[in-house]
Formats: sequence, structure tokens, C-alpha cells
Amino acid sequence: MKCPFCGHEENKVVDSRPAQDGRAVRRRRECLRCNDRFTTYEYIEMVTLTVIKSDNTREAFDRNKIIQGIRLACNKRPVTGKKIEEIVTEIEKRLQELSRNEVTSKHIGEMVMEKLKEIDEVAYVRFASVYRKFADTTEFLEELKKLFK
Repeated sequence: MKCPFCGHEENKVVDSRPAQDGRAVRRRRECLRCNDRFTTYEYIEMVTLTVIKSDNTREAFDRNKIIQGIRLACNKRPVTGKKIEEIVTEIEKRLQELSRNEVTSKHIGEMVMEKLKEIDEVAYVRFASVYRKFADTTEFLEELKKLFK
């Protein structure tokens, strides 16, 4: 790590602590030549996710699409924007833990439905009806029956 003041490459860490809710490490460093101090941050490098859609096309993962879908399902329901953000952050974290570069939209949709089922049954049914593309009321009623078993 080069000193930003003199360019010397040797320094020592004088303090380390978690930063940004544990997503980074803040290090206070001191140059061994000029003795000036500077701060560095270390971040975990996230895997870039590609989503394989149902028609086999691929696109970059976009958490905003998940947020938008959940917001629509939770419209006029007692689910806060903060809770929606928490759900999406948890899903994104679980996807990163898979250590794969590609994930199917089906897998993401199932994860969303799992979380919605836990927090609001109406939002779950709304999301499922769009996600699973129910053809008629019979399919819709079957899903409701599963919910109440």
C-alpha cells in the first residue's frame, strides 16, 4: 500500500475496525518513512450475478427489479419499505453465498415467494399469481389451498 503523501510502500496498521455495517474494514495506517497517517477501506468483492430468464436469455442481476415486484405485491399491505429492502438484501446475500455466476429467474422467484409467505400471505398470493402465471381461478384456488394446509 503506497503512502498517498510520499509514495513509500511500507506502512503499519495502527487501528482496524468494521465499517459500513460489517461490509468493510476501516484501517488507519502510518507511513514508515514520513510518519503521516491515512485511512484505507477493504471491501468484499461481490460476484457479478447473471440471471438466466425463462426464455434462456441472460441479463445482469438487478435488485431494483426484485424491489419493484415485491412493492407491487405489497401494495396497500402493512409491509414497510424498510422490510422490503431487508428481504431483497437477504435474497441478494443468499445468492452471493451460492458462489455461482449464474442463477435462474425461477430460483429468485421462489426465494421471493418464500420470504413473502413468511411476512404477508396476501402479498405472497399476489406475487405467486403473477410469477406463476395462473391460467384460471382453479390454479389460483389450488395455491390458496396449499397456503392454508
